Amino acid sequence: MSLNPLRPRLFARTTWQEAQHVAAALRTETVGGALLLAAAVAALVWANTPWFEAYTSLRDLTVGPHALHLDLTLGQWASDGLLAIFFFVAGLELKREFLVGELRSPAKAALPVAAALCGVALPAIVYAATVTLRGAEGDALRGWAIPTATDIAFALAVLAVIGTHLPSALRSFLLTLAVVDDLVAITIIAIFYTDSLDLAMLGLALLPLAGFAWLAQRRIARWWLLIPLALATWALVHASGIHATVAGVLLGLVVPVRPRAAVPRLSTLDADVDVAQRFEHRLRPLSAGVAVPVFAFFAAGVRVVGGGLGDTLADEAALAVVLALVLGKLVGVFGGTWAFARFTRAELDDDLSWWDVLGLSLLAGIGFTVSLLVGELAFGLGSPRDEHVKLGILVGSLVAAALATIVLRTRNRVYRRLEELESRDDDGDGIPDAFQCADVAKRQPG
Repeated sequence: MSLNPLRPRLFARTTWQEAQHVAAALRTETVGGALLLAAAVAALVWANTPWFEAYTSLRDLTVGPHALHLDLTLGQWASDGLLAIFFFVAGLELKREFLVGELRSPAKAALPVAAALCGVALPAIVYAATVTLRGAEGDALRGWAIPTATDIAFALAVLAVIGTHLPSALRSFLLTLAVVDDLVAITIIAIFYTDSLDLAMLGLALLPLAGFAWLAQRRIARWWLLIPLALATWALVHASGIHATVAGVLLGLVVPVRPRAAVPRLSTLDADVDVAQRFEHRLRPLSAGVAVPVFAFFAAGVRVVGGGLGDTLADEAALAVVLALVLGKLVGVFGGTWAFARFTRAELDDDLSWWDVLGLSLLAGIGFTVSLLVGELAFGLGSPRDEHVKLGILVGSLVAAALATIVLRTRNRVYRRLEELESRDDDGDGIPDAFQCADVAKRQPG
């Protein structure tokens, strides 16, 4: 039965251009998610063998020049260096979404932003309440931000494994939710996990950043110019005391998305080229296929045998992470979406139900990459509590994934029918007929 046409619709079908962009991004992230899971499993297995000390020795091996304050362990290079690539891609995606993507329109952005913000706040509250009520001692409260981020690669890997066929609107919502999550996580890291700040170094970092921006804005995409400037920005931000991954975001945000009226003769790209999309297309495979899996390998190696699991269950911070990822994300994302619908008097689109929103909300409880990073920042890489929290992240993410699988699989027949509808092209013009309906724009929430 058709819904009231006068009311705004939630999860209405996106445009064909946006659906293509989301599909391309999700294909890369799905492959990256499989590599991430493989790397995490390899680290977990190695860490629970008699050769555990070899793993920790490799992770703690120091490499780099001391004079430049870059004598870091391999684990730190993975979190401070390789993850900067991940956050650079996140910065590109953020800018694209806010300027030409789903977030450019306040009406379209309202739902994923509301759901994402509630999905950040509720897990933080659940975590803080749990450690407080259980009388946790020491620095347990410092981990309040650990369960706030959704790992899109891990979530998509779960979708690939269970073989569910989410319609384009739900996939777009999940990706946009993760993008907003990343923005909030970046802000949290920069503000709450900076213990000391060297303003001189931060000021110096603006110089290579400005040079990078000047070249990118003028479409001068020479790698031998851009990469040294990006590395200089990263090194100076690292020296300033702010986590170096923030440099990746700043670099991504200065890359242009919209066309220019004209470009200099030195430009290597045309004036109408979406430079952010070009960079993202080239670097997303490196981020998803190398940077994040390597980070996961060095971060996920925690001891389960020999008392490791018992110590984890006794740590209030680890228990709080599990509850926050499973219950906090569920209540936050689902509750935020429901409250938005009540406030705007919107209705779900045809063929979708609140059961679908429940499944997506559970899927959002899969937190891995950013959660592991925040855990290291909160408690220190390799500290006992950091090890406990890592295991809590793994357990919470697996529980959320299992529950999401149960919920979403029950709707797979509906998803398959919608997928067939969205792939039909009876007129043979290369654009599925469902995306050419005259009412696509009218059915957006707002």
